[in-house]
Amino acid sequence: MEKRELVIIGAGPAGMSAAIYGKRAGLDVLVLERAATGGQINNTDEIENYPGVAHATGPELGEMLKAHALKFNTEIRIVNSSKVELREGKKIVVTKKSGEINEIEAEAIIVATGAHFKRLGCEGEAEHIGQGVSFCAVCDGAFFEGYDIAVVGGGNTAIEEGNYLTKFASKVYIIHRRDEFRADRAAIAQALANPKIQPVYNTVVEKIEGNGMVENLMLKNVKTGETSNLDVAGVFMFVGQEPDDDCVRGLVKAEKGGWIITNDHMETSVEGIFAAGDVRSKYLRQVITAASDGAVAAMAASSYINEQVHLRATLLEPEEVKAFFYSSIDEAQVKLSNAVEACAKAKGLNVPMIDGYRNARMTEKLALVGKMPALVTIKKGVVDEAVTIKSELELENVLR
Repeated sequence: MEKRELVIIGAGPAGMSAAIYGKRAGLDVLVLERAATGGQINNTDEIENYPGVAHATGPELGEMLKAHALKFNTEIRIVNSSKVELREGKKIVVTKKSGEINEIEAEAIIVATGAHFKRLGCEGEAEHIGQGVSFCAVCDGAFFEGYDIAVVGGGNTAIEEGNYLTKFASKVYIIHRRDEFRADRAAIAQALANPKIQPVYNTVVEKIEGNGMVENLMLKNVKTGETSNLDVAGVFMFVGQEPDDDCVRGLVKAEKGGWIITNDHMETSVEGIFAAGDVRSKYLRQVITAASDGAVAAMAASSYINEQVHLRATLLEPEEVKAFFYSSIDEAQVKLSNAVEACAKAKGLNVPMIDGYRNARMTEKLALVGKMPALVTIKKGVVDEAVTIKSELELENVLR
């Protein structure tokens, strides 16, 4: 089985940032991606809010991120799918490509798979995807040169992409179920100043009609209940996002909707699995926050890997070892650890000092929670004896 230190699933801004930081930290890094590197930003025409890059298209920024990662010899592997499994405490990434299955054992995994735009769910939507219904303005905008089209949504993406679509369409209706847009003020002001944009407030799309291609939207005013028709050649859906959490769904804790829950170190509920970028539960989903997440996740993964490699070599691999577990946030235990270290040195004994607070996962794994401070005898990776030490007077009896 292939073995790697850090496997990153996803090559968007979070994944590429994680790869850069991971490689710079000296890790063996493998990035798995099922489409083009850059992720969702490839669907964005203009990026003006990424510090240091005054203006770039999404694909341009994606290429810059890729080139930066490749500068450090990052391996980027294209696969059709990735699935994370836990087997006997080991983290296995199962990939598929053209029917071929490959398994990779990873010391740590960063899930940076991003999110995708939700479907509206109205009648006629599914039938017209690719025939006038689109979720990507950059991909499909040019097909509507000179036509009237609609955008559904009221957030930043809907407003910004609606503005972009005026480069092609003769008119862009922005349909929103509320009485005002939710986007940034600057984006709203720019859109409303565009003569090609017409907002349609308090309205939802009930049905999409057309013989083959989209021809008409059946609308409903949510306040009055009145229905109406809107003749358009296409409709772009920007009504929220859903996480691409398939690779770890049901494995790590997530909130409603599937957004992965992490702490500030990007750690998930499963040891050694981290999440970064739009796939995790967070306040703001932007390129800059994804890149930030990736950097944090990579450094946390590096610390975890180094710690686990050291702890395995120190505690789990020897035939037998005696180690002292204590908590670094307990002053009395810290003082006792110093006494244990001095006593062991005087007796010519090698007794590793393990901070059970900082190495909480290992402490939990060895079932030592609530037993510190303790001198622990481990044989072939299994705790044989754990003796709680309450004072320095007990050291002479237990350190032999």
